[in-house]
Amino acid sequence: MSGTALLLPLPAPAIWAVFGTFVGSFLNVAIHRYGIEGQSVWSPRRSSCPRCGHSLAWYENLPILSWLALRARCRACRAPISWRYPLVEALTGALWWVAATAGGPDSAVIGVRVAVFSGLIVATFVDLDCFEIPDSVSLGGMALAPVCALLVPALHADSPLARALSDDPSAIGPLGALSASLAGMATGGGVLLAVAWLGSRTFGRDAMGLGDVKLLAAGGGFVGAGGVLLALMVASVLASAAGVANIARFFCLVRSRARARGGRRGAGAALRIARLAGRYLPFGPYLATGIGITLVYWNDVLTLVLRGRG
Repeated sequence: MSGTALLLPLPAPAIWAVFGTFVGSFLNVAIHRYGIEGQSVWSPRRSSCPRCGHSLAWYENLPILSWLALRARCRACRAPISWRYPLVEALTGALWWVAATAGGPDSAVIGVRVAVFSGLIVATFVDLDCFEIPDSVSLGGMALAPVCALLVPALHADSPLARALSDDPSAIGPLGALSASLAGMATGGGVLLAVAWLGSRTFGRDAMGLGDVKLLAAGGGFVGAGGVLLALMVASVLASAAGVANIARFFCLVRSRARARGGRRGAGAALRIARLAGRYLPFGPYLATGIGITLVYWNDVLTLVLRGRG
């Protein structure tokens, strides 16, 4: 058997996944450098150790493999390398694989979905670090969504509005897709703006950041009006569960510290402190999760919701 006969081609989803891990390495750069004075995604050109400034060679930048080979430490100064780097790379590869398997044979639809996934990953990890969502992701998504709708109308194949405005409901036209995209942006941004306004009037403080508003508006441009409401529902359920868990974590922490110091802090006082500490939870990661799930599983999410109501 010849040597070339042993080189079996990778399945298409696997190719997307492998390429996604390399894109994830680039996303790590964007996440790490966000907010650092004098740095951007493009400058400096080469990545380096934040502690000693050692410039990384190409073999130190291989997704996941380099982190494992280096045992999560810088080769020059032995400073630990955060677990976030292989996590982002693996997550990007996994989501690109999901987009390839759930998006059907249309490579244009898959291409749009992996681009959206990549932006959502950056928004998630920057928001976790900085409590801020980059405008390059949200405003960039708002600018890109209508263009993608015109060029890839099949992206809105599940949108009732797009089908209604197309001559053939089985073949979504550019006008129907563009209308669905704009309606999704207006719905996503409008709903969260209303929530922010009501929250500020009710509680006397900001209840929703404008970064969240812009992110959901951008997501609506890719999933349509109905999809963005489903995405918001998913995000709200996940954020509520995480909020309760976060308050419980702080409650246990306050009680354990009080016992360690010999104090006797009551459960009511500990709960009040836990509620104050636990309320600062970035909403962006949950919005990103809701948008990502709806992007590829629109009909499945809708079916689950309807079953729950029935």
